Amino acid sequence: MSAPTIINSPVSIRRSRVAVSASYAAQGFGYAVVVTSLPNLKTRYGIDDTVVSLIVLLVCLSAAGGSLLADRLALRWGSRVALVVGLLLEAVALPLIASPVGLPAFIAAFAIYGAGLGIVDAAGAMQGVLVQQRVGVSVMAGFFAWYTGAAIVGALLMSAVAGTAANASIALVAGAVVALAIAIAGVRGFDPRLTKLTPAPDAAPHGKLPGRGIALFGTVVLAAFVVDSAVSTWSTVYLHDVLLTGAAIAPLGYAAYQAAILVTRIGADLLVRRFGRVVLAACTTALAILGCLLVAMVPATWAAVAGFALAGFGVGALVPLAFSAAGDLHEARSDEVIARVNLFNYAGAVLGAVLVGLLADTTGLAQAFLLPMALLVPVLFLARRFAPRPQRT
Repeated sequence: MSAPTIINSPVSIRRSRVAVSASYAAQGFGYAVVVTSLPNLKTRYGIDDTVVSLIVLLVCLSAAGGSLLADRLALRWGSRVALVVGLLLEAVALPLIASPVGLPAFIAAFAIYGAGLGIVDAAGAMQGVLVQQRVGVSVMAGFFAWYTGAAIVGALLMSAVAGTAANASIALVAGAVVALAIAIAGVRGFDPRLTKLTPAPDAAPHGKLPGRGIALFGTVVLAAFVVDSAVSTWSTVYLHDVLLTGAAIAPLGYAAYQAAILVTRIGADLLVRRFGRVVLAACTTALAILGCLLVAMVPATWAAVAGFALAGFGVGALVPLAFSAAGDLHEARSDEVIARVNLFNYAGAVLGAVLVGLLADTTGLAQAFLLPMALLVPVLFLARRFAPRPQRT
């Protein structure tokens, strides 16, 4: 009977919370340096935008496979092992991406990175849910805040060292060092529990996962990542090419979007404790819908920047809320549930970048932002499903 006491001791909980926060930071930092290094790497290898798009698609497909692998690893050894493995894969892949290797090895390195990315995305969410269950209050948004904050740091580092592919490699290697350090520390720091060993009294039968709940919260994640991918890919293009803003002003839409995400994630846990997940999900979704509508209907710089910021409030809240609610669906098998919900992440990322671009050719880029808005509307009607399940005594 002593092991559960040790696992649930304040020191153990604090250690796990810090370790999981660090894993989110490592993931955000690494992803930021990868995506911001692409222009320099594109020059190094003499590849065009089509090849870059195919590499991004490869990363998404590999990440989806990594998410499924995280499920298998977590079932066998726990999400702690899965998270360590994912971080180690990233630590191997990032120096390969940074090195002047041949194009086939370069592409293979992105496939390895994508697998690590998917494992860390899924296993990090599994760990976050486990820690949140131990803490007993909402802490999930705080983990995502570390991701966003570290991503900003990664982008700033790349801005400081960029100029050539060789200089960009400094930031990529830094991402590998961070991932390796957190993987080593996580061996002791991450939550060691196997969720399948602690079934809840009211859990669904072991052979059946809550498919409807997975689809529901997966749809929320998909909608959020369609918005995220659309804004990340097209906001600067829209401001520069359509609204004809200067080169210094065009990135402000994306900057406002990321700032709103960070602010939301810093405060979301406190708001959940005060008002509940349902209220926060409904309010932030409404703000994101308004933001997309503002971008689509008001062709002005101020409207675009404000609209992208409002969209950030929605994405900043919906992703951690969806994973928190998904973890409640079946606490005894939360790892498996999270791995499946995480798959919708990559579908949303591809759809947001590709479909908005295709629509822009026919409707115009501004009106193309009505697509992510339309996907957010059903989330308003799903908000009540974010309510926590009643506690059994």
